Amino acid sequence: MIPEVKAAQTDTSVASDAVKALLYFDIFNYPLKLDEIRQSSQLNGTSDEALVNELKALEEQGCLYRFGAYYAMQNDAALVQKRELGNVRADQLMRKAYKMSRFIARFPYVRGVLLSGSISKGYIDDDGDIDYFIITEPGRLWLARTCLIAFKKIFLFNSRKYFCVNYFVDTNHLDIEEKNLFTAMELVTLMPTYGKDYYEQFYHCNQWAKAYYPNFPMRDANDVQVHKAGIIKRFQEWMLNNKLGNALDRYFMKVTVNHWKRKFESFDASQFDVAMKSRRYVSKHHPQNFQKKVIDRYQEKIDAFEAKHNISLS
Repeated sequence: MIPEVKAAQTDTSVASDAVKALLYFDIFNYPLKLDEIRQSSQLNGTSDEALVNELKALEEQGCLYRFGAYYAMQNDAALVQKRELGNVRADQLMRKAYKMSRFIARFPYVRGVLLSGSISKGYIDDDGDIDYFIITEPGRLWLARTCLIAFKKIFLFNSRKYFCVNYFVDTNHLDIEEKNLFTAMELVTLMPTYGKDYYEQFYHCNQWAKAYYPNFPMRDANDVQVHKAGIIKRFQEWMLNNKLGNALDRYFMKVTVNHWKRKFESFDASQFDVAMKSRRYVSKHHPQNFQKKVIDRYQEKIDAFEAKHNISLS
């Protein structure tokens, strides 16, 4: 059920919302700045001064810790250094991510490319990947996906480092079906790198995410190229805009899903449907089922905080 966004906050709810934002990012050992706490919460109509005062009170109570401009749930200053190194690493890789996005956009039936995962939040670990969220033409999602995966396997030797394409939707199904705290965060932080027009459509189709994060602004897409297919891409699509293209799309979906079912046979039906969601209009390849892990861990952190400090965050 989507939570109702409140028009005003009491001091107690200000503290509660701030703590919940910090607890969510504490899953990733990621301290937050003041503006990031606001963006990652339901705080509404609260001044910076009031928020700082609430955070200071929580700090004095030993509920959280402050390191300069950063707030954290762990008394570990090393987390700030780790975060800043990850921010620099992400910034250095952004040029590579945009270059690869433009390359992905040349593939048949690709209509939009967005950065997802940790890089969309401005952070990359030493061994982190660059994740891409792809929007495709309807009825050709699996064909587009197969072309991209084939390129990765053949020319990149199956390396995920700069080419992790793990989520696809088509232009007729831009509304993400799983509506929860995790997917809302992933949606509002997506960074468009190609297909400005389709990103704007996607954003407006997922306004439900604003109920979770009403303060997170839409990403700046002014410099993002709108979708415009070149001659080669138009010719490739013309060659496949027929019964052969229809048959190939269905065939690639069938082969891929059967492969996943064999590879992840330990998944039950519901687990498989969330982690490896496969329809003609969507393909998700998240074998670690990160969504469930994050939501479960978040609830554990809330329960532990409430028990330790005798404070209700509801």
